[in-house]
Amino acid sequence: MRPMTKKNKIAAVAMSAALVAVGGGAAYAYWSTTGGGNGSAAAAQSTNAVVVHVAFDKDITPGSTKTISYTADNPNTASTPVTFTGAVVTASGTCDASWFSATVPAGTKTLAGNATSVDMGTGVLTFSDSTANQDACKGATITVTATTN
Repeated sequence: MRPMTKKNKIAAVAMSAALVAVGGGAAYAYWSTTGGGNGSAAAAQSTNAVVVHVAFDKDITPGSTKTISYTADNPNTASTPVTFTGAVVTASGTCDASWFSATVPAGTKTLAGNATSVDMGTGVLTFSDSTANQDACKGATITVTATTN
């Protein structure tokens, strides 16, 4: 092996120093930063209405009442509060619907998601006794439609 000249020794030292400087600098280099972020998405909207079922016995006569049973189905996956706001009575043919009135359960009841046939309470269907001839209501179909919010 040939002995290194002074010029080669200086070049080797300089090259080593340059490599250490570059390599050493890389070892201590890093990126510093701060940051943050956010995201959003729309919540599901309840697109399915709660279905209320109204049931009462047939054969109501003038001056009498029938108990109305209210049940409900919630087709949504989330629980849904239901408050009855009233009931509308209609009658078929020439039967005068104004002779009838209906009440609804009071208060708010929360239906679990996907619940069916939930007892919502009772109300009363009343057929008022009038001084007018009410024969038009014989055999008529009486319908009670509950309203909720």
